Amino acid sequence: MTFHLAQVNIAVAKFGYEDPKFAGFVDNLDRIYELSENSPGFVWRYVSVDEDAEAKRVFSEDTLIFNMSVWESLSDMRKFVYESDHLSILRQRADWFVPQDGPTMALWWHPAGEIPTVTESRHRLDCLGRLGPTADAFTFRSSFEAPSTSD
Repeated sequence: MTFHLAQVNIAVAKFGYEDPKFAGFVDNLDRIYELSENSPGFVWRYVSVDEDAEAKRVFSEDTLIFNMSVWESLSDMRKFVYESDHLSILRQRADWFVPQDGPTMALWWHPAGEIPTVTESRHRLDCLGRLGPTADAFTFRSSFEAPSTSD
């Protein structure tokens, strides 16, 4: 079995989508999504048809911004996050989002060809918050190798 890297990141918005103070984020969403989808190693991203209703229910937060994606490798995702135009948006997150007590991003190895669920992403964030980085949920700073492909 081979594995891909799954990631979830969540944020609680300080402003509504129509608020001009949130425009720097909202106006760049489509551009950043397109950039990710055209990046080397991109496999899949969560796309909601109902304004993230499932994620808002699972996380019990009405102003949740939810993102989940799958990448071929840790290095592919790292390049997108830290070596593309995505970085300029990432650097401004404090302007748009409420600080959180627990982790807002988790990474984990997911069987290739399978799609992670919103509920699973919540579990991974909870694990990271309770246990710190482990093979079940980790960060860029404290990452783990993919499971052996001979399993």
